[in-house]
Amino acid sequence: MTDRPHAVLSGLAGIRADLEDLYRDLHSHPELGLREHRTAKRASDALRDCGYEVTERVGGTGVIGVLANGDGPTVMARADMDALPVRERTGLPYASTVTLTGSDGSEQPVMHACGHDVHVTALVGCARLMAAAKDAWRGTFVVLFQPSEENGDGADAMIDDGLTTKSPVPDVVLAQHVLPCPAGYVGTRPGPFLSAADNLRVTVHGRGGHGSMPQSAVDPVVMAATIVVRLQTVVSRELAATTPAVVTVGSIHAGSGPNIIPDSAVLELNIRTYDEATRTQVLAAIERIVRAECVASGAPRAPEFEKTAAFPPTVNDEETTRRVAEAFAAHFGDQAHTIELQTASEDMSEIPGVFGAPFTYWAIGGIDAGLYADAARNGTVARDIPVNHSPAFAPVIQPTLDTGVSAMTVAALAWLGT
Repeated sequence: MTDRPHAVLSGLAGIRADLEDLYRDLHSHPELGLREHRTAKRASDALRDCGYEVTERVGGTGVIGVLANGDGPTVMARADMDALPVRERTGLPYASTVTLTGSDGSEQPVMHACGHDVHVTALVGCARLMAAAKDAWRGTFVVLFQPSEENGDGADAMIDDGLTTKSPVPDVVLAQHVLPCPAGYVGTRPGPFLSAADNLRVTVHGRGGHGSMPQSAVDPVVMAATIVVRLQTVVSRELAATTPAVVTVGSIHAGSGPNIIPDSAVLELNIRTYDEATRTQVLAAIERIVRAECVASGAPRAPEFEKTAAFPPTVNDEETTRRVAEAFAAHFGDQAHTIELQTASEDMSEIPGVFGAPFTYWAIGGIDAGLYADAARNGTVARDIPVNHSPAFAPVIQPTLDTGVSAMTVAALAWLGT
């Protein structure tokens, strides 16, 4: 098995320049969730060119490519395609200048601030190598390009559009994400890896009035402020110190002027947890605190709660992850690591879930190794290394792309190459 990755990856040098051009093109032309038409076409065209049976527009813009190569396991590899409403500030010659009309009608800058352009390029590269070296493996290789991961609805959109009837049933599902680690790094983790995420919109009601006469009003701004402060105690005082969780109030909207006490305030929350028990406990604590603060403030109406998005936890199958980790150790040597828990979230696990298939999801690094080493030595990683969703986040092209292509290929061959 150890020489099969070499047999397939020997073709990487011949397509490296094409992949780098594809990456720059995707980075320069980002698209928001469920509008990834151009990205999907680039992916589907690449698959057809090397012999895959392609199904397009699954769940809107999703793409499935199937390459059958005799008897053997069926492996599915997944990449997400969407970008973010962020104005790019990388200064790169291929930086995005794209703006798109948002759901509210306003123009929004768009950027691949999370690295999904890396994911698409790496999977296209893997798909091309697998098609060019069919003598080195047996089975069925399924590649899936998923829309709208950032909104948490892309996997469900593909499922609702009949994913299970449009794709072979996989024996295993594989996925990866570029993170702010040194380029060349690969990191696996059995069990819980990415957190669950819940977004809440909470509306608290007061009684409006003149800013000079607060005694005649019930001030929802003060109410919201006390809620924000009290919510900081959910993690610090209601969970064990060994139980990871995050509660963030990302925005507060209230009022229209300095001398007007408004009728209501809206808080938007993001909650990260790693298991259902903690998730239930934290959400219940948030609701309890909000309701109690409203009562304490004399609110004329009960608060309203709306869940605006939800991501499941990403819990890697232990045996599947062990198999991939061993393959990575054999191929990448001391660049293969065990990675710590991550507080980011994903909807990828919905796809293997609907098939009842085990999965593993790993990380690759995208930061210039020398830059990262300098920051680590100076203790300034948090300050100097841009993270995903930052307007300055831009993985170095190499060795990031080579690592992503190699990692997906080596992982797939851990099944198809046996």
